[in-house]
Amino acid sequence: MKQLAISLSLFIFFVVSCKKDDNSGSTNAPNILKQGNWRITLYNDSGKDETSYFSGYTFTFSNGVVTAVKGSSSVSGTYATKIDDSKNKFVLNFAATSPFDELNDDWHIVEETSSKIRLEDVSGGNGETDLLTFEKN
Repeated sequence: MKQLAISLSLFIFFVVSCKKDDNSGSTNAPNILKQGNWRITLYNDSGKDETSYFSGYTFTFSNGVVTAVKGSSSVSGTYATKIDDSKNKFVLNFAATSPFDELNDDWHIVEETSSKIRLEDVSGGNGETDLLTFEKN
């Protein structure tokens, strides 16, 4: 009986003390992104400025779908927010559509204002940092 009580106590201790990461996704963009049209004013891939890849595109965010439009060209992807390791993350996924596939990641939200949202991603493998900034049109 004593061994059962000890085992039960240890079980409860481990269950209670385990860290829980909330990796659940939501289609809620940061509130500001759901209002109006946006453009990418910075995309820095591990120290290399690749902002020009997205020049002229206007981005809109609605109900889990992000759409980039430039003239008659339109590219759609998905977005979600989540909390991971106690950090607010913004997840973008344009599948394999180049160059938009470069944006596929779970971005840490660094700054959010009424006209700008700054995001960053630190690579798990080599520690390089990618930066992404959306500004309101």
